Amino acid sequence: MSVSPVVILTVQVAALATVLVTPLATAVAYLLARHQFPGKSVVSTLVALPLVLPPTAVGYVLLHAFSDDALFGAALGLEILFTAKAAVLAAMAMAFPLIVRTARLSFEAVDPGLVQVAETLGDSPRQAFWRVTFPLAKRGLVAAMILGFMRGVGEFGATVMIAGNIPGKTRTLASAIYSAQQVGDDATAWVLLGLAVGVGFVAISTSEWLIGGRPV
Repeated sequence: MSVSPVVILTVQVAALATVLVTPLATAVAYLLARHQFPGKSVVSTLVALPLVLPPTAVGYVLLHAFSDDALFGAALGLEILFTAKAAVLAAMAMAFPLIVRTARLSFEAVDPGLVQVAETLGDSPRQAFWRVTFPLAKRGLVAAMILGFMRGVGEFGATVMIAGNIPGKTRTLASAIYSAQQVGDDATAWVLLGLAVGVGFVAISTSEWLIGGRPV
């Protein structure tokens, strides 16, 4: 099994998923952190649900939601299932709650009084967000993106359900480790595992530093 194509595809899938899902996840995180509305606890619970569900359960829902004859699949008019696009979709679904959770904590850590002072001095709510809230929360937001990216890198269950494990097409790092183990290719499995551990260690260390503001 060739390692390089697997790693390249995994990075591409995780990076694209992170870029696509971060704006929505950040908006939801800000809404939950700064606003009160009916049903907020229900929305918060639904957003976090993929964190505790088996990834295969999330994949099963996506499988039925994006099949050709399903609502989203028919509306998009794209071939999604068992393509690289499906792998991106699975990574987005699994990274979304993690990004929301981390970004929400970052927004909640910003003193609302500072925002009120900015608005008192003439800033609109939007200006206060970009001048006060965002600069103070940006380290946590970057950490949220890193964690979301790593969730995409490690995604397996939902990906296999809707993208399969097709060599050169949808086989990512997690599914490649599984495949190598299944055929008894321990050497490749250990190499892939080492890569996953190394990237994960760097990502978590960086996110801890960003969130805590302390040297690693």
